[in-house]
Amino acid sequence: MFADFLATVEFSLAVTGPIFVILGLGAWLRRAGMINEAFIDVGSRLVFNVTLPALLFISVAKTRLDTSANLALAGFGLVATLVAWGLAELLAKFAVSAERDRGVVVQGAFRSNMAIVGLAYCVNAYGEAGLVAASLYVGIVTILFNILSVVTLNRSLHARQGIAPVIRSVATNPLIIGIVLALPVSISGLRLPAIVLQSGEYFANMTLPLALLCTGAALDFRSLRHDPRDTVLAATGKLFAVPLLFVTGGIAWGFRGIELGVLLLMSSAPTAAASYVMVRAMGGNAALAANIIALTTLGSLVTTSAGIVLLRGLRLI
Repeated sequence: MFADFLATVEFSLAVTGPIFVILGLGAWLRRAGMINEAFIDVGSRLVFNVTLPALLFISVAKTRLDTSANLALAGFGLVATLVAWGLAELLAKFAVSAERDRGVVVQGAFRSNMAIVGLAYCVNAYGEAGLVAASLYVGIVTILFNILSVVTLNRSLHARQGIAPVIRSVATNPLIIGIVLALPVSISGLRLPAIVLQSGEYFANMTLPLALLCTGAALDFRSLRHDPRDTVLAATGKLFAVPLLFVTGGIAWGFRGIELGVLLLMSSAPTAAASYVMVRAMGGNAALAANIIALTTLGSLVTTSAGIVLLRGLRLI
């Protein structure tokens, strides 16, 4: 029994440990002056616009969707995300005193960093199978993330952004474009030329190390000392309530094994870094958004490990 527990703990550390190491290395390299703001900016844009779309394209293109559970998983992700967003909106209405900050808290609570940290968790846990199971999920749920984030920030900030910016944001999102381009390849069973496949995999292999280095270098935990109440509220929702909702809902839906593991790992990922960019662009409380990202990034390593230990102990994943 004790040996089984140790094996479960070892598995959880194998999933989250490498993420912690690379994030910590990014923070250390920033302090040492080997990474600067320009590197973070260029590296992050390279990941978002080139390497991550290439990773998702290659993964989806190599997958036969008609024999995978990805569509069911993505469908559940859409439903659970809508429920999480609705509950966060209701809670923020009563628990966040400043109306302008409610949308920031809501977005921080439901919007996961799936494309970087979530995918890294899945790859560490399940290898290529985890990447395949998660790729379509990421693309489809990311669309809903963008729509709901604009809606909630518009409401709390009394902004006047209509549906056109949302449609434009979705249509020009490189991650979504990469997946949409891969779908015809996957459905038709077309084999990609070796030169395209190998070139794409070179880019794809750069994605997670570079993205995690940039994420770690961009974190600033000193800012957490300022006005932590709303930060803690959003982080509690992101790290505890949302994973609990996704996992219990997934179990009730009938998911087990790798599918339930993907739900846990995606919902346990910290708040998406893109939430800061959106809040800042719309004139919201960018400092609060940054605090939520920093706290959930640190806390996610602990809560995700605990979730893995629990579900592995129950033999559900």
